[in-house]
Amino acid sequence: MTTKRDYYDILGVKKTAGKDEIKKAYRKLAVKYHPDKNKEAGAEDKFKEISEAYGVLSDEKKKAQYDRFGHAGIDSRYSQEDIFKNINFNDIFGGSSFGGGGGFGSIFDVFFSGGMGGARRAKKGPRRGSDLQYRLNITLEQAAKGFEAKFSIRRHEACKACNGSGAKPGTSSKTCPSCGGSGQTQSARKTPFGAFTTVSTCSNCRGEGEVIDVPCEKCRGTGVQSKTEKISLKIPPGVDNGTNLRMHGKGDAGEKGGAAGDLYVVINVKHHPIFERHGNDIYMEREISFPLAALGGDVEVPTLNGDVKLKVPAGTQPETVFRLRGKGIKSLHGRGTGDQHVKVRLRVPKKMSHEEKILIERLREIEGSEDKGKGIFSKVDQKLKDKFK
Repeated sequence: MTTKRDYYDILGVKKTAGKDEIKKAYRKLAVKYHPDKNKEAGAEDKFKEISEAYGVLSDEKKKAQYDRFGHAGIDSRYSQEDIFKNINFNDIFGGSSFGGGGGFGSIFDVFFSGGMGGARRAKKGPRRGSDLQYRLNITLEQAAKGFEAKFSIRRHEACKACNGSGAKPGTSSKTCPSCGGSGQTQSARKTPFGAFTTVSTCSNCRGEGEVIDVPCEKCRGTGVQSKTEKISLKIPPGVDNGTNLRMHGKGDAGEKGGAAGDLYVVINVKHHPIFERHGNDIYMEREISFPLAALGGDVEVPTLNGDVKLKVPAGTQPETVFRLRGKGIKSLHGRGTGDQHVKVRLRVPKKMSHEEKILIERLREIEGSEDKGKGIFSKVDQKLKDKFK
């Protein structure tokens, strides 16, 4: 692994150097080592090295990060594009690139176009269409069982009149006369440091390298048309909030024959008034009467697939949780089915009939005074106190 040199040593300045001193040092070295001016072996690598050092030290945030953490602080937070693309070559040299052998475009192109000197920007070829996203709201029952969802989206499709070319049927695009198909225009100027060439995107073709004389009337030369499309998508059982379903080729149409993008359907499961989901398990609460809890019996419990009978044993205490195996949600990845958990809560009537009051009073007399800590009421109360200690 190659160890990077200290940026301050590369530019030959001290750590206390200000912006002007750093810029002056870089400008001197850049003129000396630029490959259009220096044909010696290693000049190109040297130029890239000093440009990287300047790209960091000329930016206050990057410089502070480098001073604190060294190269590790820069490599972990910034890409090469982040370092090089903000170098203001025009501010340093009075132009955006050197001339000589034909120019190389912006400082960004120096490092990422694959060559120096006479590099040219290729014409734009086929481009993949944009991906689209649609948020689909469904119920918990639909998430558990799966279903076929139908909805509409607005997307770009290739224009059928011109087959996506943008040119009127029977005509075609031609090479841009302003840039000769390169997508760039150049202008030369002389400075005290030598001849420089400013390279910019061609304004006539906007960097495409081609122009359309007679645009298609249907799409106005864009090659695409906006259309509302009805989508049908099978939602598998087990989907949950955030589940992302991809529909290949259902995004926006590509350009110049490029592939269409994809459609990502993001699932949003609506709140359920009874059930609460945790993973593939379902949780709910069910109120039962005191006689049922004391004597036992059956009670109907709702599930995602209809009501079932839950056997409540005699002496069931409040907050007891029963498990209904296999009554939860099927795993999205086919690894079994979850359970349903039912917590029972004791229902205390707010209003009682005269007959009910007589029966409860009689029960209290039989079991003993509640105040003395006897009887079934006090036992239930004590169970709750013990549970929440």
